[in-house]
Amino acid sequence: MSEVFRFLMISAMYENGGNTTQRLLDGHPELIGYPFESQLGTRLVSDHLSGLYPAKYRWPVFPLDGNAGQDYELIVDEECKVRIKTPHASKFRDVAMTLSDADRKRVFLAEMDGRPRSRATLVAAFFKGTAEAWKDRVRSGNARTYVGYSPIVGVDAERILAELPSAHVVNVVRNPWSAYADTKKRPVPLSLAHYMTGWCVHQLAALASAERFPGRAHVLRYEDIVADPVGVLSKVLAAAGIGTSPTLARPSWNGRVLDEVYPWGTIRVPTPAANMATASELSRDEVEEIHQRAAPLLAPFRYERP
Repeated sequence: MSEVFRFLMISAMYENGGNTTQRLLDGHPELIGYPFESQLGTRLVSDHLSGLYPAKYRWPVFPLDGNAGQDYELIVDEECKVRIKTPHASKFRDVAMTLSDADRKRVFLAEMDGRPRSRATLVAAFFKGTAEAWKDRVRSGNARTYVGYSPIVGVDAERILAELPSAHVVNVVRNPWSAYADTKKRPVPLSLAHYMTGWCVHQLAALASAERFPGRAHVLRYEDIVADPVGVLSKVLAAAGIGTSPTLARPSWNGRVLDEVYPWGTIRVPTPAANMATASELSRDEVEEIHQRAAPLLAPFRYERP
């Protein structure tokens, strides 16, 4: 695209605070937030990580012989599509939103008209199309940077940062005891072994990308974010050329302050006390097994047994 696409992508293992971070950034006047998880992946994603993480959370893959209309339909985007196409079936059914998928696709295709069909242009058109077609989105007039959140997409940070030169990736990590205790509350939770394998791979990727892309790949502890959201998030935003804002202190959706983050995630109240209380829900055997499985990665994040 002719203009620079300014992009901030949040990544976090499940129940590690990605939704919370996205909601804290939501009300910032310089940011254009995606309404839900921006699940950009397509069914064509297939690599060494495909057995561990769902394709919908990955950086997308598009066919060489396709066209922009087909590309749009390939993007999973489950949370948003369910909300705007079949709102009665969405966990966000009670959230007011005026967005037509047909309108969004029209804007997307207009953005792609005359532009090369690359992953970078397709992703940019998708975010721009969503923002423009969302009729009741709160607009400050000063927003220039788009914000997305897709769980575990940080494992693809190298592709994201190489293809979008103005992009930043923010990896959020939470202590694995609180994280696993929250994921156990899902209707069909992952086993401890499965969950911890995903947790370890994501955090290893986060540390590696921060080394490979200093200043553009960031690692934030959930514990630090909830203790001082304005201070911690402002430092990352500054690296992306974005100013601070008092709105960073409270989670919101489309500018409306939320009393709790749920149903955007299982984390309801993002506070240090609630975080530690969640970790205490585990049995001694679970605490010890998590420590054993995560041991090599605990010291870099300054985590100890709860």
